Amino acid sequence: MTFKSTTAAIPEVRAMPRHIAIIMDGNGRWARKRMLPRVAGHKRGVESVRGAVRACIERGVEHLTLFAFSSENWRRPMAEVDTLMELFVIALEREVGKLHQNGVRLRIVGDLERFGPRLNQLIADGEALTRGNSRLTLNIAANYGGRWDILQAVNRLLAERGAGAPVTEADLADRLCLAGTPEPDLFIRTGGEQRISNFLLWQLAYTELYFTDTLWPDFDTAALDAAIDSYRRRERRFGRTSEQVTEAMQAAVAAAKRVQP
Repeated sequence: MTFKSTTAAIPEVRAMPRHIAIIMDGNGRWARKRMLPRVAGHKRGVESVRGAVRACIERGVEHLTLFAFSSENWRRPMAEVDTLMELFVIALEREVGKLHQNGVRLRIVGDLERFGPRLNQLIADGEALTRGNSRLTLNIAANYGGRWDILQAVNRLLAERGAGAPVTEADLADRLCLAGTPEPDLFIRTGGEQRISNFLLWQLAYTELYFTDTLWPDFDTAALDAAIDSYRRRERRFGRTSEQVTEAMQAAVAAAKRVQP
């Protein structure tokens, strides 16, 4: 299935977000508050990932995209980077089978060339195993940056068509990492920061943004439901007026009544 951009067409607005994207921030601060090494926060954060996946399945969310490691995170101390890579390997070894059993499709999006052969093999194996699943698509953004995503799409277009050929929005969207995925309805950032930090710059054009002080290791089902409740209270206009939104809703209700037996 293909999905049109929110700047090209008005998408169906559902009470439950079809696609949720999350920046999982606050692992290090969670550990520091408890006088623990930062790695303890990252390990605890993996448990929150499990909970988020489970909750999204139960609520009927179709796509969940998690920002696990940005292209700028290589700037962190090398010991922490090495630990994160080790945790990534361990998580893939332990979790892919469980994801498959629960009907979850796994996709790793980002510039994977910098990862070692062991990690890349686990990624390829995990994606191959779960490719046919449709209960939930779990996108893990690793060594990902929004600007990199746009640039790689442009470079793919240039390689395919050469310079000078006209390019449409759809042409570019079809070559982004999340091509074929609906744009996020709801973006969540934990940890108190209020920025998108080079995450899904193209895809977040009309996404509802939600920021919480809750640190990622403490982000549980109740915290997710609070974010979804906030989303439900938003009026998603996509450039229209409130009056137009109301008229469209009334027309949809009237059309539904006409087709009822």
